[in-house]
Amino acid sequence: ADMKPLTNAAVCRSESDWLVGLNSTRALTILQSRGGFNVTPAGRVQTPTLAILTQRELEIQAFEPEPYSEVWAEFDVQSGSYSGRWIDRDWKKNDHPHSRAERIWDSEQAAVIRDRCRGKSGTVTEEKKPVTTVAPLLYDLTSLQREAANRYGFSAKRTLQLAQECYEKHKVLTYPRTDSRYLPEDYLGKVYGIVGTVAEQNPEFAPFARDILDNKRIKPNRRVFDTKKVSDHFAIIPTGKMEKLTGDVQKLFEMVMARFLAVFFPAAVFEDTRRTTLITHQDGVTDAFLTTGRVLVEPGWQAVYGRKAGTSSKEELVPVRDGEQAALREIEIRNAMTKPPARYNEATLLAAMEGAGKLVHDEELAAAMSERGLGTPATRASIIEGLISQEYIVRDGRELLATRRGIELIALLERIGLKTLTSPSLTGEWEYKLKQMEQAALPRDSFMEGIKTLTGEIVKRVKDFRSEE
Repeated sequence: ADMKPLTNAAVCRSESDWLVGLNSTRALTILQSRGGFNVTPAGRVQTPTLAILTQRELEIQAFEPEPYSEVWAEFDVQSGSYSGRWIDRDWKKNDHPHSRAERIWDSEQAAVIRDRCRGKSGTVTEEKKPVTTVAPLLYDLTSLQREAANRYGFSAKRTLQLAQECYEKHKVLTYPRTDSRYLPEDYLGKVYGIVGTVAEQNPEFAPFARDILDNKRIKPNRRVFDTKKVSDHFAIIPTGKMEKLTGDVQKLFEMVMARFLAVFFPAAVFEDTRRTTLITHQDGVTDAFLTTGRVLVEPGWQAVYGRKAGTSSKEELVPVRDGEQAALREIEIRNAMTKPPARYNEATLLAAMEGAGKLVHDEELAAAMSERGLGTPATRASIIEGLISQEYIVRDGRELLATRRGIELIALLERIGLKTLTSPSLTGEWEYKLKQMEQAALPRDSFMEGIKTLTGEIVKRVKDFRSEE
């Protein structure tokens, strides 16, 4: 009886994919097959995913680059030199999609700024503030796939294969097809045991494991242990079993091990520097040049990834005194063109699928959005591979792009008026209803009635469209 809601959700997922997919594919194939048989696959999850890629491709095709200029200067101070970029201090975010404080749209204005600043000195002011970043949450399958795509270029399918191999064959990782990034609250003792094994048997990660044990870092922390946020499976973590691994399997295992240990370390503390150099002219006009820098003060969890205190993620800034005069040594105009939005890669498409078409970078918000995502962590890789096999999208290096065939299908569906089949957010709502069913908050019959109504509407709209042509 306890498992009945899970059974209902699984059956409904299967039946709804079958009903919508089979009838949509059949209706669209008939519509498209005048003068020859042209199978036109469509589906409840894959078609909205294709719509995400199609929209991006159309944005890129419609994009018209605009020229802009930036003014860069090199300043000399007592301790050395540093560079700064001119900024408009009165700039406010506006409707221009590419507007930035440092961008100058009029090349003549850039030349005026350069000429009036040449040979002058500026007054330096500086703000320093600490910035803390906590360790990222443990991996679920989607976040693991995204990071493996970014770091190693692995496809979602490849990452799932490797994680499955670590789980089934080597038994070094827990079950990978999970959508949770948390552990149950009664797992503290088990985690102690795993960290203890790492401290004894894994030379590479042993220093960090010993640090966790010596400093008693394993505590009932809601960012790690939260039973309410564990569904049928918990986050992907090491099992404690150590085995000699090689190649890509080793890379993936090390990613999971590093993330597992990092969550028990304190936050990393950076010092952010924002340096402004002001050149004031006789007519009262002031030009501002901005220089930024970031230095790691306390590595915290970043130590697990090899970062050390004192390292800088940007150019190391020479020290200055507040109010010091900085002599402008060189000044130049750098011309550039605005760039179209980037094509999706495996990592960004998985993020967009998880956020039902929205690219969400905030972890907590992404977790809330994932309830309305496209597909499940276990099915997203096969959805992408399915679109490739149907020639709706192609893989070009690390990028994924919609083909002409894919773009034409989405355009056709929009002409017919089938928004439900092309809208990631509407499909995300179906996913949310399936989640509610898993928790016994929605009856199976009401969900399937909605799916049957949708299927009937799809077929009717295609028939009506066919008869109008």
